Amino acid sequence: MSLFSILFISLCMILSIFSNKSEAKTFSFKEASIDDIHIAFKQNRLTSRQLVEFYLSESQKANPILKGIIEVNPDALFLADRADQERKSGVPLSSRLHGIPVLVKDNIATKDKLNTTAGSLALVGSIVPSLALVGSIVPQDAGVVKKLRNASAIILGKATMTEWAAFRTENIPSGWNGRLGQALNPYVASADPSGSSTGSATSVAANLAAVALGTETAGSILYPANSNSVVGVKPTVELTNRAGVIPISQLQDTVGPICRTVSHAVEVLDVIVGIDRDDFPATKKASTYIPHGGYRQFLKADELKHKRLGILKDLFGSNDIKACQHHFNTLRQKGAVLVDNVEVPNINLVYSAIVNAQDIALFAEFKMDLNAYLKKLVHTQVRSLADVIAFNKISASEKFKEYGQGIMMAAEKTNAIGKLEREALRNITKVCKYKFEKMIKVNKLDALMSPGADIASLLAVEGYPGINVPAGYDKSGVPVGISFGGLKGSEPTLIEIAYGFEQATHIRKPPPSHPR
Repeated sequence: MSLFSILFISLCMILSIFSNKSEAKTFSFKEASIDDIHIAFKQNRLTSRQLVEFYLSESQKANPILKGIIEVNPDALFLADRADQERKSGVPLSSRLHGIPVLVKDNIATKDKLNTTAGSLALVGSIVPSLALVGSIVPQDAGVVKKLRNASAIILGKATMTEWAAFRTENIPSGWNGRLGQALNPYVASADPSGSSTGSATSVAANLAAVALGTETAGSILYPANSNSVVGVKPTVELTNRAGVIPISQLQDTVGPICRTVSHAVEVLDVIVGIDRDDFPATKKASTYIPHGGYRQFLKADELKHKRLGILKDLFGSNDIKACQHHFNTLRQKGAVLVDNVEVPNINLVYSAIVNAQDIALFAEFKMDLNAYLKKLVHTQVRSLADVIAFNKISASEKFKEYGQGIMMAAEKTNAIGKLEREALRNITKVCKYKFEKMIKVNKLDALMSPGADIASLLAVEGYPGINVPAGYDKSGVPVGISFGGLKGSEPTLIEIAYGFEQATHIRKPPPSHPR
């Protein structure tokens, strides 16, 4: 090859690099939708590498303050290059998430260079000299991560979370963990960022990731979505695979999307639902709820007509009714029928029964399921809940004296699921069947509404689904949302309602460059 040829090729390469950078500058990264991204991919105005580079750059600037991402995937750019190459080669896209960066909560296992720690230092590092700096090693990807990889999504990193999904002690602030410290709300720094899927919500809100996964046992998706002006979908329990997720309760744990819009959340939901052999009996049963053709077909802005929405009298106080009146009017204008003053009979007794039963049953479940999870790890310095408790006592970073670990210690005193626990679980089912479900059926409701995520406890105990959508901001600029909840398998209806509300209001706005 002649010197002229070499110089010519080099010049072409340089021009190509500058051309790619120029094309990337024409793409508006912030608040970009999945549709925007795919159109830009198709028009050669954007690559997955450029998208990942943008999120990594934003993370470097904002994450030291927000602390929404606990760890970045060192292979993210490699995965982006592979996705770009697949598109160039004409390989049919495996899903709408192809080449899209996704954050996953730090309690969802990834078999890669990322740690899976539930925010705890107990699952980082090693007491074995020959394995120094090697943390807990998971046997395989969590079921939902396998589905993301099969969809050619890019695992961007791990989102921070309230340590042990807030099941270490009631005293830990939402968004705090021993690994990273306190995560902040990107809208108002002094506001509660909520948890336990804190980082999934704050990072998506602040445009540090395209979409994210969270987990919920009793409000851990709905509450942070509500507090950070994003959409959170808590699926029917067992609709998504829980295998490989650091557990609290098989009866209540679920994995769901946290995204900036309802359509983003639905794109993710379509990928992560379905039968999985690692959570087989449960996901097989729940798969009967999945509609043929997936959930994207329910993204219709005009489907609020004739939807019957119950306003829970016991959750909407007079101030909430006043604050939400304009939303109620919007829903009515779009054809929804609002049923006022819906009541859960003896709601105080209902909540008391739920709390008591959860304390009895969930503590026993937590110990049993966490011990089983830890024993399956390829390598770890803790093999039981008792080991974790002992670690917390000696680790200065875990702030044992300040926060304690009362929930863990109460759980450690239990001895599997016995007669008392089974009776507690029966009481939960009885309460839900004869109170919650009856209320919906008697009033012929398509969904219940609540201000914020106040409905989360009712939805949690029997595995019902819910969606939280941005609904505004208070005088201080703190986000507030509205939740819609329904019976098992009612995701199609809830998506129609949530999407219709979102499209009729368009309330969400990005947070300020620096939280106030």
